[in-house]
Amino acid sequence: MALFKKKEEAKDQVLAQAPEGEVDADEIMRKYDKESNTRIWEGIPKVVVTSIMIFFSVYCLAMTLLSTEQAEARLARFLAFVIVIGYLMYPIKKTGHKVNHIPVYDLIIMVAGFGSFMYFALNCTDILLMGSRIGTLEVILGIIGIASLFELCRRCVGIPILCVVGVLMIYALYYQFSHGADLMKGISNVVQKLFYTTRGVIGTPTNVCYTYIVLFIIFGAFLERTGIANFFISFANRIAGWSSGGAAKVAVISSALCGMVSGSSVGNTVTTGSVTIPMMKKTGYKPEFAGAVESASSTGGQIMPPIMGAAAFLMAEYMGIPYIQVAAMAIIPALLYFTGVFCAVHLEAKKLGLKGIPKEMLPKWSWLAKNCYLIIPLVLLVWLVSAGVFTMAMSAAISIFAAFLIGFIHFVQTNWENRAEGETFASVLTESARTALWTACDSFAAGAKNSISVAVACGMAGMIAGCITVTGLASTLINVIVMAAGDFIIIGLVLTMLCCIVLGMGVPTTANYCIMAATCAPILMQLGIPLVCAHFFVFYFGILADITPPVALAAYAGAAIARATPMKTAFNASKLAIAAYIVPFIFAFCPALIMQADVSMVWVVVNTVLAMVGLFGVAGGLNGYMFGSLNPVFRTVLVVFGVCAMIPLTGFADTTYLMLNVAGLAVLVVICVFQILRNKGKKNGSTPEDGNPTAPLEAAA
Repeated sequence: MALFKKKEEAKDQVLAQAPEGEVDADEIMRKYDKESNTRIWEGIPKVVVTSIMIFFSVYCLAMTLLSTEQAEARLARFLAFVIVIGYLMYPIKKTGHKVNHIPVYDLIIMVAGFGSFMYFALNCTDILLMGSRIGTLEVILGIIGIASLFELCRRCVGIPILCVVGVLMIYALYYQFSHGADLMKGISNVVQKLFYTTRGVIGTPTNVCYTYIVLFIIFGAFLERTGIANFFISFANRIAGWSSGGAAKVAVISSALCGMVSGSSVGNTVTTGSVTIPMMKKTGYKPEFAGAVESASSTGGQIMPPIMGAAAFLMAEYMGIPYIQVAAMAIIPALLYFTGVFCAVHLEAKKLGLKGIPKEMLPKWSWLAKNCYLIIPLVLLVWLVSAGVFTMAMSAAISIFAAFLIGFIHFVQTNWENRAEGETFASVLTESARTALWTACDSFAAGAKNSISVAVACGMAGMIAGCITVTGLASTLINVIVMAAGDFIIIGLVLTMLCCIVLGMGVPTTANYCIMAATCAPILMQLGIPLVCAHFFVFYFGILADITPPVALAAYAGAAIARATPMKTAFNASKLAIAAYIVPFIFAFCPALIMQADVSMVWVVVNTVLAMVGLFGVAGGLNGYMFGSLNPVFRTVLVVFGVCAMIPLTGFADTTYLMLNVAGLAVLVVICVFQILRNKGKKNGSTPEDGNPTAPLEAAA
């Protein structure tokens, strides 16, 4: 272990000593994002592997839209292809990758896993008729299939979820033995329920992944390659780049917009962070703060409507409500999240005396207007799903085709603007068509690659749900947490929050929600939390695992780009995202913030404004600055009374909550006025050295 730790430390030192702007983003992705730790294929082997992935994406698209085959057969075949691509792409360890090399043992595992799932797919009807009387061959193949999926999960998702599944499977075996089954019968029963029924590997999460997630991942891959990410960054620069500390505000806006589509906190942190983090550091932000801003914003992008990393469509399916309602419910929590981040970023900029980006360096409005058509596929997808004219799968397919067309138009525009002298429009059109086709192939291949970790995690989520359901452990766990909570629901909420953060470590957004919906949401519903509030609560805290110490992969990725201390970056990211740790508790007790309570819109607006004011106070207390430096007493008071101001109201009859709100607002106003007067007095009657902490920085700038 010490040897491995020394190797990791040496790699960190290399990254830290690299010149500004030359950090290897691919290396960081491989280290902190298991989805990016892939084999290296070149030449003909690359063409073969890429062709297999393109076939997989096209197959999923066609089967989802056209197939009427039995669900068990379709899902088993889907996982068989996942096994093949997974082992072709993900090596057994992070380091020592050889070009065009796959070990014999990986080929054996791949063929064995593929054969197990394909055997089930080809003999589906006969095996289902056997029920619990499956033969020895079926048991052996089921064990091989589960084992191959386990190993692939370790490679592309991570160990935490494997530990949970492993413990639950051991408990499932114990449950069989305790009910009189012998060794072979117990193993046979567990394998039959987890491998050959829709209560296990091919359960609801895998079905949702096959039906919806893969298509939305492919759509996201098309969007990324049409230039929408650059448009979002340019748009954010134009909107906020000129203001104080504008570089960080640009990072917040662009990461929120890009993260909304990407579906990966870590991937988005590295992609947009490669641009925004160096820009923030040059502006004057500390490295750990710059990395924290990017990771917190990228993580927040996963809760940003209307896409929410494709989780919005899944939440609609799981909760049985229209998609447009899910997107509408997510607006206020997302608004509060980014309000908290913006407040912290602005106060830090004011504390350091940072300036904005010069206006002459900002993108022109004319350029943004000319390229705004790039968001048409995104708008089209939201409209199609909201209108309900087509199924979600058909809507995604239409949007993919629209993204291809928009990409082609973008390539024509770019090539025409950069054409060589004498080049004709026909040649530009031909070159653009060739580029669009290659981009489509690349998008299908990237969609397949990005789907593997999600599909595997969904398979694990299905086994978790299967073990809990088959053994009756669900009611036992719920009863334990309900008893531990007693009359205090807050205790149950805290325990569920901790479960979500542990289960969500390193899991992609959509698979993350599938796991939380299957395991943690039922606990909250048993505690009396409404269904929608329960699902939003577990989704938020599952996502927050990416920036919550000690396992905060998005924050660590941001730290690697910023050359900062990982743990400091993680704690800074948690402070920036403080709203996400508070708001779920608020709407758990008062669903008005997600428009689920029988409360007038007036009170919804009042509660939103109160929450924003409270977040400003909390951000000032955590940052240590509000119109001037704050001492520890004021910082503590601001945090406490800021939280008091955020307590939601349903009417004037809530006298206790109303008094807390009034007290919180009053204290915040008094401290703000005191700080303004104190800061003004220092500026008028003291030298820069002893009065104005920002003067030296302003002079240096």
